[in-house]
Parts: sequence; structure tokens; C-alpha cells
Amino acid sequence: MAEDKDKPETGAPGEDDRIGLERQAADSEHAAKLAGDIPPRTAPDRPAAPKKRARGRHGVIAHEVPSTGHEWDGITEYDNPMPRWWLWTFYATIVWAVFYVIAYPAIPLVNGATRGLLGTTNRQQVAAEIERFDQANAAIQTRLASVELSEIPNDPELVNYATNAGGAVFRTWCAQCHGSGAAGARGYPNLLDNDWLWGGTLEDIHLTLQHGIRDPNDPDTRYSEMPRFGRDGLLERPQIQQVVDYVLSLSDLPHDAASAAEGAVVYAENCAACHAEDGSGDRTQGAPNLADAVWLYGSEPETLNRIITEGPYGVMPAWASRLDEADIRAVSTYVHGLGGGE
Repeated sequence: MAEDKDKPETGAPGEDDRIGLERQAADSEHAAKLAGDIPPRTAPDRPAAPKKRARGRHGVIAHEVPSTGHEWDGITEYDNPMPRWWLWTFYATIVWAVFYVIAYPAIPLVNGATRGLLGTTNRQQVAAEIERFDQANAAIQTRLASVELSEIPNDPELVNYATNAGGAVFRTWCAQCHGSGAAGARGYPNLLDNDWLWGGTLEDIHLTLQHGIRDPNDPDTRYSEMPRFGRDGLLERPQIQQVVDYVLSLSDLPHDAASAAEGAVVYAENCAACHAEDGSGDRTQGAPNLADAVWLYGSEPETLNRIITEGPYGVMPAWASRLDEADIRAVSTYVHGLGGGE
């Protein structure tokens, strides 16, 4: 009996054997596909057409949707029509486009565009909007142009309007040179600090904007000119270098002390009349302060040498012929309120 118990059972295979055989068969089939033993299908599967129409929900007869004949990875594409609302919307856009081309400017030509039956243009619309705003602001513009300059800072309504209007004028006409933030650049003054060549009061800024600086087209322009000491032979090259060292010493910048001592004499004889004996400058003639840390063209020795040799001649245009009085006062108020105005 013990021997019968130890002897393995024979007969029908168990569940584990059946699963193993199925896996072997699946693996064999997959390997055959990879090897190309099973030929590919010659045509995609098509949905079988029903022998009779089936009745769908709510008693509505449902029609079988035909196939387009496209098939990807066993997925068949059906030829479903677009929703009617979508088609009518699409047709409406076509009709509207045709109407727009006929009624409005639409087709570009060599020197313009078609005017359209309505005869309107974008330029006319913009001009009409500008005219509408001009009429709305006419009263306060007139008051801004007629009131005393000194009274503008005391009128909150005028200050608010002038600051906003002046900012728009500044970004249109002034930002190209002074920067969008009014911080200036090399050769173009910074309007945010308190270092002003011609003065930073509201009246000074207004006068500078009206007549410009060295504008050849304005007889009342603010004018001064630094001599060309080197080009015109007023100073020798060694003397120019001595003045450069002396000017650098006024701002505690690196310099040659011995050369600066010689340059102090040259400066007193040729430069102090405009820039003052201590180098603090003179705003009545636009002579810059040479003793601070603000430099319009830079503080490099080569730059100072070039300026003394050739003489700077910066020009700011006069705006009285381009802007009306209200706009000039508005931008004057805006610049004066940036923080550097006196």
C-alpha cells in the first residue's frame, strides 16, 4: 500500500498543465506572427451590414453608419456626418466673409486697398476717436494752457491730468533719447536725478522744452558752447592731459597727482569761467558740475580728453513748433514729478 501512495498519478492532465499548454500555444502563435508565418489581412474588416433596419431608442429607426474604408491597428473609421448646427455656422461665416469683403476695405492693392461700399477706413475711425477724446479734454486742456505754471502743482485735478497726459507725450516724443523710464543714456541726460544742466524747476523744464538746447531753428533756444581746446589750438596736448587729471581729482577718481597740480593752473585760466573755481558748474549757461559723480558722456580719461579736445555740442530740439502749450506743460509737469525736479 505504501508503494501505491508514492507512485505518481496518471491520467487526465491537471489545471496547471492545461494553463501551461495554453501559454505554450499562445507563445507559438505569437512567434509565428513575428516570423511572418501568418499572412496579413488583405483588406480591413468591414462592419457587417444588418439584414434589416433595427429600431433604436424612442422608436426611431437606427441606420447603420457606413465605413470610410480606413482602418488603423484594427480600428475602423466610420463616415459620420457633421452636426447640422456646425455646418450652418460654417456656411454663415462664409456669407459674412463675402459681405465684409464687399462692404469694408479688405483687398490690398498696390497703393492702398479696396474702399468697400461703406467707404470707411481704419484711419478715419482712429481720427474720429482722437477727435472725440480731444473734445472731451478740451476744457481741461484750455485751463492747463492758461493757468500760471506755479499754480499747476497746487491744483490736484490739473496735476492728475497733466501727469497722465504728460506721460503719454513723453513716451511718444521723448523716450527715444531719454529712455522709456527717463533714466537717459550716454550723451542723453538722466531726468530722474537732481543733476540739471539748465535747472530743474518747473519753469526751467518748461523753458527748455519750449525752445530746446542749441536748436538752430529756434532763435530763443538755450545756447552755450564749450571751446574746442585741442582742435582750435587753445591748449597743447600735455596741458589737456593735466586738465583731465585735475578734473578727475575733483571727483576723487584715479589720477596723476603731479599732473593734476599742473592742471589746476590750466583749469583756473581756461575753464573756471564756466565751470566755477570749485568745478560746481553754472546752470545759467548749461555748464555741468565736474565735482560730483554724474557724468553725461562718461568719466573715462579718454572720454574727458576727447571732450576737452573737440568740445561737446549736444542738441535738444525745440518743441514749441511741434506740441501745443498744454502738451508742453503736461510733459513738464510729468518730468518735474519723476523725482529729480527741483
